[in-house]
Amino acid sequence: MNKKDFFLENNIATIDYKAIPALRQFINRNGRMLSRKVTGLTSKNQRGLSQAIKRARYMGLLPYLEQ
Repeated sequence: MNKKDFFLENNIATIDYKAIPALRQFINRNGRMLSRKVTGLTSKNQRGLSQAIKRARYMGLLPYLEQ
C-alpha cells in the first residue's frame, strides 16, 4: 500500500507548530509521535513535523502525555 505525504498533497510548504489539528493526526492516543512508516511522510517532512510537535508541546499547545 502506497502512503501519500499529507503535506505534499495539501501544498503545505512549512509545518507550523500552531496548526494543532494538523499535528494531532500524527500523534497516537497515548501522545506519542507516529513513525515515518505509519505516516508516509518524506524524511524532510517527518523531521519538520517532529520539530513542530516538540515546539507545540513546549508552548503548551499539545500535551506531552494523553491521559
